[in-house]
Amino acid sequence: MKFGPIYVDHIGIATHDLEQASKFWRLLGLDEGEEDEVVEEQGVKTRFFSTSHDNSNQHPTQIELLEPTSPDTPIGKFLEKRGVGIQQLCFRVTDLVGLIEYLMENQIQMIDEKPRKGAGGKKIAFVHPKSTGGVLVELTQA
Repeated sequence: MKFGPIYVDHIGIATHDLEQASKFWRLLGLDEGEEDEVVEEQGVKTRFFSTSHDNSNQHPTQIELLEPTSPDTPIGKFLEKRGVGIQQLCFRVTDLVGLIEYLMENQIQMIDEKPRKGAGGKKIAFVHPKSTGGVLVELTQA
């Protein structure tokens, strides 16, 4: 079973305010994406910052800042319950559907049993934190 290569695609950080949360990442020198994106389906506004490219990885790991569009969205509820901070870890894979099936066959609890549309038009699926030791894991395929 080959679902990779598998890379850390991005780390999602929930925040109340994209502009305030961007200061550190700008000072660190990460490359800011060209424009923010609102993902209506998830009720979130996103902003990406990229780390430097290296020879082994064509797509650098990113920081994704997540601002809720309202308090009753998943990110709004996360902020209410846990506050600002890391909300999810995302891995990029080459066969998302195959990986979802494989994980479910091995009793891994999925939030999404089929891919859905995420930021940038990517296919995404979330693994339930009960199956990952408490970490919300997002899987993506471009």
